[in-house]
Amino acid sequence: MNQRRVVLVVFDGFQSLDLVGPHEVFQHASSLVGEGGYTCEIVARRPGAVGADSGLPVHARHGVDTLDPGGVDTLVVAGGGGVYQASREPELTGWIAAAGAGARRVASVCSGAFLLAAAGLLRGRRVTTHWARAERLAEEYPDLTVDPDPIFIRDGRVWSSAGVTAGMDLALALVAEDLGHQVALDVARHLVLFLRRPGGQSQFSQALWAEQPSTDPIRAVVAAIHADPGARHGIEDLAACAGLSPRHLQRRFTAELGVPPGAYLTRVRLEAAQRALAEGDEPVDVVARRCGLGSAETMRRTFHRHLGITPSQYRDRFHADRK
Repeated sequence: MNQRRVVLVVFDGFQSLDLVGPHEVFQHASSLVGEGGYTCEIVARRPGAVGADSGLPVHARHGVDTLDPGGVDTLVVAGGGGVYQASREPELTGWIAAAGAGARRVASVCSGAFLLAAAGLLRGRRVTTHWARAERLAEEYPDLTVDPDPIFIRDGRVWSSAGVTAGMDLALALVAEDLGHQVALDVARHLVLFLRRPGGQSQFSQALWAEQPSTDPIRAVVAAIHADPGARHGIEDLAACAGLSPRHLQRRFTAELGVPPGAYLTRVRLEAAQRALAEGDEPVDVVARRCGLGSAETMRRTFHRHLGITPSQYRDRFHADRK
């Protein structure tokens, strides 16, 4: 089996970990399997030293005027503060468009989604990016469905990930797809990574769509919800966890997090259900009960209200084994 050709795109002001993280994952996978692994090439608008936004120089062996855009297996585009200027460089975006058109799959790390969008490779897709860049991406490319929450998203042959270290999660998922779970696990062990933060997992250790708790009683409630979203979390139960009366908990929780306990709980349960649907094969009604969303019909209404699609549609689009 031939080596899979991975081309990683950088530009002045790219985020160094967006390049180095995936590169290390692919290269270590190759060291494990030998034939049938990956060859990695770095391309920029011009060959030579390319400065990351941290000041770290990286050598791009290839420029877009000399590297054939054909024959790319996987195209990976880094993000970084320089992405907006890079998106306005027709030589670079034109090469990305040509390479991406023939590639088996294309991927963006962090704000690299802006470059893929400028190259016309994201039209009509559901994508993610760093949460701090999501609003701008949605405004500049209104034909995209931008979800700022997941670690990474796969929509057909297009993959996109959140910021910085999420590129390694994405690369591990690509390795697992190509070479199997065990190889990806071995790579993760060697690089001391968690295998694997699922694509549907939130970018945030605790949800940043709400404010963060500032007092111990509310922290205890939030921790209990995240530890087991499907458990019984009625207002009386949460109040007991906080050592407060239900009315006092309602006021304190809303004041500290900006949303009431019930709305927060629903969002966390929704995220748990998204992960379960994307990664497992349990029936929808089982997922609904396990994640605290009650019946399949209740979960369907919750998905439609928050995501605009049904649980079955979500699974069909984002389950790893159905691509």
